[in-house]
Amino acid sequence: MSSDDTRVWSGMQTIAEREAPILAPYAMHSVDSKGREHDEQEHRYRGPYQRDRDRVLHSTAYRRLSYKTQVFTGEMGDYHRTRLTHTMEVASIARTIGRALRLNEDLVEALALLHDIGHPPYGHAGEDTLDECLSDAGGFSHNEFAMSLVRHLEVRFHEFPGLNLTQEVLESQQYRIDKSSPAAAPLLETQVVDAADSITYDAHDTDDAVALRLVPLDELLQNQLISEADRRVRRSSSALDAEARRRAIVHEMINWQVSDALRESVKSLQAAAPADAQDARKCGISIGPGSELAEMKRELESFLFERVYRHHDVIRVRGVAQQQLREMYAGFVDRSDLLPQKFQDRAESVGLPRAVGEYLAGMTDRFCGQQFERYFTVPSTGGFSAGGQLLE
Repeated sequence: MSSDDTRVWSGMQTIAEREAPILAPYAMHSVDSKGREHDEQEHRYRGPYQRDRDRVLHSTAYRRLSYKTQVFTGEMGDYHRTRLTHTMEVASIARTIGRALRLNEDLVEALALLHDIGHPPYGHAGEDTLDECLSDAGGFSHNEFAMSLVRHLEVRFHEFPGLNLTQEVLESQQYRIDKSSPAAAPLLETQVVDAADSITYDAHDTDDAVALRLVPLDELLQNQLISEADRRVRRSSSALDAEARRRAIVHEMINWQVSDALRESVKSLQAAAPADAQDARKCGISIGPGSELAEMKRELESFLFERVYRHHDVIRVRGVAQQQLREMYAGFVDRSDLLPQKFQDRAESVGLPRAVGEYLAGMTDRFCGQQFERYFTVPSTGGFSAGGQLLE
């Protein structure tokens, strides 16, 4: 290294120096990280969680989220959210909350971008089907699959498998797998992402449902959270057309929920005054809405489940997708030689059923449909019949 280079690097702030005046004592400071699963040299000017965020952002699995269903499939229009746009909205809201609470924004963003990376095609319909197919092999969970992706299946480095993320990110993902009995309360940054996820899907599922005309706004206004958001909108803007009113209600829903979560969190933090991130985990601090808004959210989510997620148009598309996945699973198990070599090799360590499930889970909606057409419906190419039998 030249003397000029030495002067440049020595003149730059360290990650610890940059974070110290910005982050609160209870934030997860980079200097306190437990490191990575496989040892790596630290980067000169990029913190560990910034590198985690970038590794997720550049992963194949993250890019595929753009063609994966959130709630509504592509045949229902172009307005609604995909798994990728949902993830981006979660990251935006999580960064807002994290920054306001002076938490580690790089870690928050890394966790937000990672949180849905393991979802299979066709949303929760796809997850339910793979869980059914793998019932004798441990079932399927998108959170567990996300861990397999970042630890084993993504190939980014020649020295080790996976993305080699920090222990804090892996621990937070493990918490998502099983929230019932964590060894300790999750980091505040982890809680922020969970809160942002809830805020996001309540708002955008409401927006999508009205925009796609699955539920009229007048019916949604029977819910207390929606009616209160509408009352606040009309108090400042009384002359809005239907579309502008819908957008304004969704904006107010987000702003109200974020403000409420911050108000409740600040009260808890001030009362407990945790000395550091680990102390905050022991204090029982919860990042989320107050009891009144939490009850309103439960009412709205129950309504969305019954009237939107179980809408006959959604159920119809869901049924077609689930049958397609069942046939593909049975077919690839029957003819494992049709799997890419990577998943044939994977079967040797995790078993064929799990390898087939992981192959299907990694597909986008579009690629899944293409593979179904290629192998399951076209006899001339040696595909499968509707019953999953190879067509010779």
